[in-house]
Amino acid sequence: MENPLNTQKEYQEYVNQKSPNSPTLKNCFNAFWVGGLICSIGQIIMDFCLYKGIDKEISGTIVSIVLIAISAFLTGLNIFNKIGKFAGAGSLVPITGFANSIVAPSMEYKSEGYVMGVGSKMFTVAGPVLVYGISTAIIVGIAYLLFNSPATLV
Repeated sequence: MENPLNTQKEYQEYVNQKSPNSPTLKNCFNAFWVGGLICSIGQIIMDFCLYKGIDKEISGTIVSIVLIAISAFLTGLNIFNKIGKFAGAGSLVPITGFANSIVAPSMEYKSEGYVMGVGSKMFTVAGPVLVYGISTAIIVGIAYLLFNSPATLV
């Protein structure tokens, strides 16, 4: 009988030989400059809004809306996916990645109809992020409330 440990080692060596090496430094560089470019675009929109005399809080909302719209539009044209393959995590700057995670499943399941396809599958990727994000916020809020004295809450 063959030793399973040797078989496992041999298999791992085979996988390592067949798997391409990941250009980690190049991937990090691409993620860095693409993510920085997305953030710079957001900053340019913010500065333009402030230059036009729009309140800072409203300007932040406008930046979010514009970045979401651009991300959704590029996802619809299948350009965002190409950017994602090139830049990796750099393209997933939270707001653009979140918009992509909602639009992509919506497009994929459109053929199943607007209710059972788009409506029910829209949050397949983003849903768990929302559930765990909201749950964590509630737990942190309760912990903050419990561990702070009542004098600081007033």
